[in-house]
Amino acid sequence: MKCKQATQLMSQSQDRDLTLKEKIQLKLHLLMCDGCTHCNRQMSIIRAAVKELGDRK
Repeated sequence: MKCKQATQLMSQSQDRDLTLKEKIQLKLHLLMCDGCTHCNRQMSIIRAAVKELGDRK
């Protein structure tokens, strides 16, 4: 899996459940790619911040 595909799956995981195959492929990629691991962490932080803002309303 290339980084572009990994970031697409990370983004898609926000809108839908990934298939088992997609989850495994993404997990394997994240184990090998520091850049995508960092991106995934950033996306998680942003997602949590947006959720918190939404919960305040």
